[in-house]
Amino acid sequence: MDDFGVMRSPREILFGAGQRHALGGLVARRGSRALVVTDARLAADPQFNQMIADLEHQGVTVRIDASCQPDVPAETAVAAADAARGYAPDIVVGVGGGSCLDMAKCLSLLLAHGGRPADYYGELKVPGPVVPLVAVPTTAGTGSEVTPVAVLSDSERSLKVGISSPYLIPDLALCDPELTLTCPPGLTAIAGADAMTHAIEAFTASRSEANPALVRDRVFVGKNILSDHFALAAIELLWSGLAAACADGGDLAARSRVMRGATLAGLAFGVAGTAAAHAIQYPVGALTHTPHGAGVACLMPYVMAYNRPKIEPELDAIAQVIGVASGAEVIDAVAGLFQRIGLPRSLRDLGLPEDRLDWVAEQSCGIERLLRNNPRPLDRPSMNRLVHAAFVGDTAGLS
Repeated sequence: MDDFGVMRSPREILFGAGQRHALGGLVARRGSRALVVTDARLAADPQFNQMIADLEHQGVTVRIDASCQPDVPAETAVAAADAARGYAPDIVVGVGGGSCLDMAKCLSLLLAHGGRPADYYGELKVPGPVVPLVAVPTTAGTGSEVTPVAVLSDSERSLKVGISSPYLIPDLALCDPELTLTCPPGLTAIAGADAMTHAIEAFTASRSEANPALVRDRVFVGKNILSDHFALAAIELLWSGLAAACADGGDLAARSRVMRGATLAGLAFGVAGTAAAHAIQYPVGALTHTPHGAGVACLMPYVMAYNRPKIEPELDAIAQVIGVASGAEVIDAVAGLFQRIGLPRSLRDLGLPEDRLDWVAEQSCGIERLLRNNPRPLDRPSMNRLVHAAFVGDTAGLS
């Protein structure tokens, strides 16, 4: 039925400029021994240290783990959990970009249940509640502050892997756009494009047949009336704010729109899921070692063009919120936005070798949990055609 909806979210979301100053009191309500997870750069940041001082002023004992690395190598998460186990935190606070928040989620899980990250790869493998988690994003992109997903890199698998469980949703998401003011233009563009892709893929995802077992058996249940609400609002906010935030990092109003958009996109895809653009990006990222947001943004217009016959009502709805005349103009408009903020237009521009296109198509077809969300089925010949179109930079003939 079209009136089926699912929402999974933090118990509390706090949004607004300056709200980072509420962190100490909000954490103190939840625990007294905090493990704060961040990276080496942020650990030296004055705003970060003000937040630590606030925690301590509120009577919270603090241990800082600044070992987070980009893409969260699984072995670093294991080492950090082993190092923190004797400290026995009763709350974990993640401060930073998506990798820091995903690292915090993984530590919350490993401290509660032991084992290694590989024990929990996939959906619904987490056996129960994790150590309570507070997420404080300093970039606006992944939406990890509100999602049930932690993404890691596994050297044995040569691809990024995910742990997906409602238990990984933070208890509190504290989103202060002032923390993004120093984010450089390139990172602002990559993160914001990732958020836009989350929102578009959630809004255009396939719709599952609603039944009482769906939310029991799957984390990502497909497009629904609640995810649509958040996804479309996110698209509108990101469309109005992303280029401005990239052009002027000090524009707090634009920063606020982008951060709200990223959080709402996280609420949307955290139940609806993502689709083909993310499936193809996994092998593309493994080969090119380029940022995830750049890869999915590069792929998104081609995936939209391929899906066009199945998503015309959604394209019309997007047209209304971004202010173009019709759904027929949306794909070019989105591609134009990504080009204006400096993102690559094709997989060739991204650095993918042409002789690896078949391998990318083969690997992408194996990521079933994402492809089942794509509104138009993708068999191997169709995937080959889509990947080739994204490589040469031509959407003609995809739909």
